[in-house]
Amino acid sequence: MLNDFWATASTSYKALVFGAMGLIAVGLVLSIVGNTSGNQGLAMASLPVIGVGLLLHVTGLVIRGQKIRKSYKK
Repeated sequence: MLNDFWATASTSYKALVFGAMGLIAVGLVLSIVGNTSGNQGLAMASLPVIGVGLLLHVTGLVIRGQKIRKSYKK
């Protein structure tokens, strides 16, 4: 089950995972640009973007864990 989870995962789960990764990546880029250019506002604005990405990532982990637990009960 663990090896083929991605192949059998729902489209909404895959969108959640890619959305989380995208938000984290955008937040990191904003942070790097803000810090290298000395733009403190941009660097601080990147933190909530990274935070939302991390929350979505944790949500994806919870969803995956629930589906795996349900599959073990069958």
